[in-house]
Amino acid sequence: MTTADYERAPHVGPGTPSHAEKLERIWETAPGFYGWLATVDHKKIGIRYIVTAFAFLVAGGIEALVFRVQLAWSEMHLLTPEQYDQMFTMHGMTMIFLYAGPILSGFSNYLWPLLLGARDMALPRLNAVSYWIYLFAGIFLYASFAIGFGPNVGWFNYVPLAARAYNNGPNIDMYGLGMILLGISTTVGSINFIVTFLRLRCPGMSINRVPILIWGTLTASAANIFAIPAVSLAFLLLWMDRNVGTHFFDVGAGGSALLWQHLFWMFGHPWVYAIVLPAMGMVSDGLPVFCRRPLVGYTAVALATIATMVLGFGVWVHHMFATGLPGVSLGFFSAASIIIAVPSAVGVFAWLATIWTGRPVFTTPFLFFASFIVLFTIGGVSGFMTGSVPVDWQLTDTYFVVAHLHYVLIGINVFPVVGAIYFWFPKFTGRMMDERLGRWNFWTMFIGFNLGFFPMHISGLLGMPRRVYTYGEGMGWDWLNLVTTLGSFLFAAGVLLFFWNAIRSLKHGVTAGDNPWDAPTLEWATTSPPPPYNFAVIPKVATRHPLWEDRLDSGQGAEQSRIHAGMALAHGREALGTTPVDAMPNVILKMPGDTLVPMYLALSMTVIAVGLALVNWWVVVVGGACTTASILAWLWPQARLGETAEPARETADD
Repeated sequence: MTTADYERAPHVGPGTPSHAEKLERIWETAPGFYGWLATVDHKKIGIRYIVTAFAFLVAGGIEALVFRVQLAWSEMHLLTPEQYDQMFTMHGMTMIFLYAGPILSGFSNYLWPLLLGARDMALPRLNAVSYWIYLFAGIFLYASFAIGFGPNVGWFNYVPLAARAYNNGPNIDMYGLGMILLGISTTVGSINFIVTFLRLRCPGMSINRVPILIWGTLTASAANIFAIPAVSLAFLLLWMDRNVGTHFFDVGAGGSALLWQHLFWMFGHPWVYAIVLPAMGMVSDGLPVFCRRPLVGYTAVALATIATMVLGFGVWVHHMFATGLPGVSLGFFSAASIIIAVPSAVGVFAWLATIWTGRPVFTTPFLFFASFIVLFTIGGVSGFMTGSVPVDWQLTDTYFVVAHLHYVLIGINVFPVVGAIYFWFPKFTGRMMDERLGRWNFWTMFIGFNLGFFPMHISGLLGMPRRVYTYGEGMGWDWLNLVTTLGSFLFAAGVLLFFWNAIRSLKHGVTAGDNPWDAPTLEWATTSPPPPYNFAVIPKVATRHPLWEDRLDSGQGAEQSRIHAGMALAHGREALGTTPVDAMPNVILKMPGDTLVPMYLALSMTVIAVGLALVNWWVVVVGGACTTASILAWLWPQARLGETAEPARETADD
């Protein structure tokens, strides 16, 4: 399909109700319970990701509050040592794997096609199976906790403590198998994002015109494809050590405990950036809206995003500085850990310059986005400190590292996410969140967070080790831990205010227009909430800010974006495929409709995990047979599925 073919293809202009009604019938999800289970609509899947991730955030937060009470003062015994070990392990696993990554997948699932001017994600069924595997994996992981055999060696699951000799229950097996399931979910989701970026950008959206949020998620997705196999392999080898007699991590039989750490942190550190870069993209796209100007240094920020992830693959050993590795390797990885601060600083200075040169409007989303810059700087500086080998030797396994981790995970993930909810809530629901309640929400969370986690730096400098379930009197840590616990509860109260604001606004929020923030990107060109088909016609963009072209001197020629008049694509579920670099139209893609196959496939794979956890080969065989049947049903030819269509010849109505 050439550009000339695109121009000759069926086009419609604005105000064509019959065309919109036809698209509604084609793209709407089937009604009832079947439609709820079978939908492949990226918007519904995105909302499910967000809601499910927030549910796990609540679970992880409750676990944290329980053991913070335990640590509020010396010699507290609310929990037994075993209960404490399970509680903090599940807390870490929940926040890092069940909340931080999936919440960003939810936003990206919802927003990507809207930002790119597309009808859906490139692989809708793969999108659905990614969510279902995530949900079932989360339930599977919590099942061990519910029966009293939760994982108890920390979210990093170090051997030999995770070996059968020291943990002979099903807890470690269920943790490992659940993580493999989560890895499958994340990997197929990442593939979907990459293919969507390469093939479904609307005409004119060349790679230098995509929003920074796209760059953040794309970079994280590419990293996931390389990083996740390492940790999946580690968990598989550990399951084999525990159940079939191998000795990959058994030092006494010639294995290596350090092999586990290498495989885990080869994944673990890129994962840190995978849960940060999309959130940074949210800030890069949301903050300029309230500064009434484009982001300063777009190209530099996009390149810094990529550079951060590339360097992120070369710093995993800074988690292992205290393991006795050779000095040459320590020097190399220390240098990489310090250099990685440079691309991160590019983003900080770009955001500050955007605020300084703009006209900031102090809304609730702006407050959350701006606070992220402060928290990002604090978390980045503490991470920079631990990149130095001598400093790390003093700080490793102390509460200083815990403070750094929470400034990274909560400060650089939760605050942008909550700001993004306030920002895109009108698009999701058609209603505005309450601004006054939002400000109370922000200040409660911001003060509570810093009150709760900044003192941990001091506790760590005073020598308090992490992962202790209690501590003796006279250590000098009591008041610091009490302040930390009180701050944690204040932060939790702020999160509750956020949830209350969101729930209340669903019914009583002020009705939002299509673009209540006067934002510049394509998602705000649709109705709020968007229709099932997203865009009645496929837009064609000429700049990075198609909705601000009337007020910006783009410097990109006189061509203007066309949002409400363009290619119709109304012969079934159709999407326009474009070239990877310049986004030139070249194919019309037929998209699949509602189907239960993704849910069946995810459930079948979970049955295999259950069988492996129980070491019951009959259950494994049943799960394998169901998985095979689901894959065959997935691959079974469907009418016109994947077929390319010749564009009909109609005159454009532009």
